[in-house]
Amino acid sequence: MPAPLPPGRADADFGFALRVYWEDTDAGGIVFYANYLKFFERARTEWLRSLGVEQEKLKQDEGTIFVVSETAVRYLRPARLDDWLHVTVVAQERRQASLTVAQQCWRDDTLLAEGTIRIGCVDCGTFRPRRIPISILDRIA
Repeated sequence: MPAPLPPGRADADFGFALRVYWEDTDAGGIVFYANYLKFFERARTEWLRSLGVEQEKLKQDEGTIFVVSETAVRYLRPARLDDWLHVTVVAQERRQASLTVAQQCWRDDTLLAEGTIRIGCVDCGTFRPRRIPISILDRIA
């Protein structure tokens, strides 16, 4: 479900809110660094869903899936147990078989992490690149 965008992020295409749970933290009580990639994944999935793209249906109907092919993440501040976070999605580049999105994770007006994620569209049987269906590309600004 779309969430209100955090302060100062009106330029984002989509916002997703989530709570930090015990399972998200490390022994020091802060969010384990790899979990930001999970948070980003959840936000991208909900962003696509908000555009009418259901990934399981895409797999069944088109025989294609999206896979992450490249990530770059900067960690700026820690998130902690019970924090309420907002993750944003901004479409940066549309290509025939891939998308690049910028994502940020915020706690109130504090930027905690930001990343650039490249997602490829592949055949679900061979994992070879395939064109993103035009019906999807048309929905992405």
